[in-house]
Amino acid sequence: MIKRDAERPIIQLLEEFPAVGVLGPRQVGKTTLAEEIAVEFQSDSLYLDLESPTDLAKLSEPEQYFELHKGKLIILDEIQRIPELFRVLRGVIDRHRRQGFKTGQFLILGSASLDLLQQSSESLAGRIAYKELSGLTVNEVSKGKKNNQDQLWLRGGFPDSYLAQSDAASLRWRMNFIATYLERDVPQFGSRMAASSLRLLWTMLAHNQGGQLNIAQLGANLGVAPPTAKRYIELLEDLLLIRSLRPWSGNIGKRLVKAPKIYIRDSGLTHALLGINTFDDLLGHPVVGASWEGFVIENLLSNLPVGATPWFYRTSAGAEIDLVIELGTQKRYAIEIKRSMAPTVSKGFYMGCEDIKATHRFIVYPGNERIPAANESMMIPLIELIREFRELS
Repeated sequence: MIKRDAERPIIQLLEEFPAVGVLGPRQVGKTTLAEEIAVEFQSDSLYLDLESPTDLAKLSEPEQYFELHKGKLIILDEIQRIPELFRVLRGVIDRHRRQGFKTGQFLILGSASLDLLQQSSESLAGRIAYKELSGLTVNEVSKGKKNNQDQLWLRGGFPDSYLAQSDAASLRWRMNFIATYLERDVPQFGSRMAASSLRLLWTMLAHNQGGQLNIAQLGANLGVAPPTAKRYIELLEDLLLIRSLRPWSGNIGKRLVKAPKIYIRDSGLTHALLGINTFDDLLGHPVVGASWEGFVIENLLSNLPVGATPWFYRTSAGAEIDLVIELGTQKRYAIEIKRSMAPTVSKGFYMGCEDIKATHRFIVYPGNERIPAANESMMIPLIELIREFRELS
């Protein structure tokens, strides 16, 4: 089992808040992590799977049930199945706080974004802290001297996919994961789109990994109206399966691109949708550069310190930065991503750095050492930049 970097921050939040919500797509390892936290938290704990009829039956009178187990860390898994439970939790948390149980009451696991969970639920503002659990990252799979970056890139960050006995077994797992999401999980949230159309949408996004979102074109290709296409994109984003990276919007007096860039968050799912089976297949596929870019971005964003804001930057004049990270008003990281051991960086990157007044300039490449580059830039391995951001947390 791979120890997750999120474990310690979640334990710290449980020591500060009555409830902590851990959000991440299905099969990303939330339940396993919760079990580890329950042991580390040194408290009696109780686990309820809200997709289990037996566990749901225990909550026929939830307030009484929670009162009976007062003082325990209660883990509620797949909370999106019954979001109305948030209304009950608010009163229970407040009552238990008055009775002296101020922290560590509930650990809530959900397979959807906060916005989706709260559409029909009571806000727990001031009572709950949220932590997003991503797939496995390079930092987690490369402990010691061993670097498993290429395997992680090919197979993606879902633990069962990454740890499969072979590339073929990993691919079978991912194909079944995709089918399950299309046939069961997406319809759960009200989508009436046929599974075949959803698969087509997902595949189109894989082919256009890291491209700018054109809702009108996407709707035309799917045979649906633009508002419908937009709704499906938002649903996949709420299910934490795709990421919209927004354009930087500072006032610099230049014409900036306004459409977001779209990435399938897990590189392994991208490769499965495109029929990429092996690492050799990946290196010879046209998507290799865009896939590497998405992989690097997801790893970096999963390890940013609290308060950091990610963007991309592009102007109509050709200035472009793959990823901009803002840390307050003092630090602005410009990050170019290249799948080459000897990357060539365009003039547009340096123009963009001047436009946004970047304080740090990095070129992430697949090598193993830092190498100074032109215009005060530094070529850097992905794992080193991840660790640099983690040190800022």
